[in-house]
Amino acid sequence: MNTLLAIILACLGISLCVWAAVLLLYFKKETLNKITLLLVSLSAGALMGGAFFHLLPEAAEELDINVLLLTVVISFVFFFFLEKLLFWRHCHKGECSVHTFGYMNLIGDSLHNFIDGVVIASAFLIDIRLGVVTTLAIALHEIPQEIGDFGVLIHAGFEKKKALIVNYLVALTVLLGGIAGYFASFAIKGVVPYLLPFAAGGFIYIAASDLMPEIRKETNLKKSLLSFIIFIFGIIMMYAATLFEH
Repeated sequence: MNTLLAIILACLGISLCVWAAVLLLYFKKETLNKITLLLVSLSAGALMGGAFFHLLPEAAEELDINVLLLTVVISFVFFFFLEKLLFWRHCHKGECSVHTFGYMNLIGDSLHNFIDGVVIASAFLIDIRLGVVTTLAIALHEIPQEIGDFGVLIHAGFEKKKALIVNYLVALTVLLGGIAGYFASFAIKGVVPYLLPFAAGGFIYIAASDLMPEIRKETNLKKSLLSFIIFIFGIIMMYAATLFEH
């Protein structure tokens, strides 16, 4: 398959996560909270596994270890700065604090989705299988994020129909990122290997600072153990995917 076509299809698939999230909103609130916690746990494990089992090993084949680690740290700091600058805070519950609402939330998510597109493009340019695995890891994170984003817009005063349309338009920025990442790789030679550890740093930051704290909020022992098992399953799933890359 043509690499650019694969990138476009993967990015369009990511944008469809908006609709999957909206379908989940028709569940009862109690059921939705249970489902969301499991999705958050799964996505946290998938992001960690994607970073350590896929992105970093691929980057290590191209970059010096010191350069690789420095890039990861720079990426981690960048995402932390981005969160502070844009008040970018993913909400995984139906109710979200007001400081994340409205257009500021849309700006942050647009930038986030654009970066996701660049990450997907860089992965596909390295290897088609790495691209598929990276897309899967991002998709698993997008669903609980989109549930939160939709809730934020409703909380900010958007009508449901308008919130859905605006949220989808924002989701489409992942496609812009994918196309930009593809052509930038040819304009700026050698940039792709650096994008992989940069993406890994972002994956690690989102999982460690955003998703895992949500999991830790659960005080029920049975639910906590279940979410932990799902988290481990997400890691194992990403590790198992390495068997198909070679």
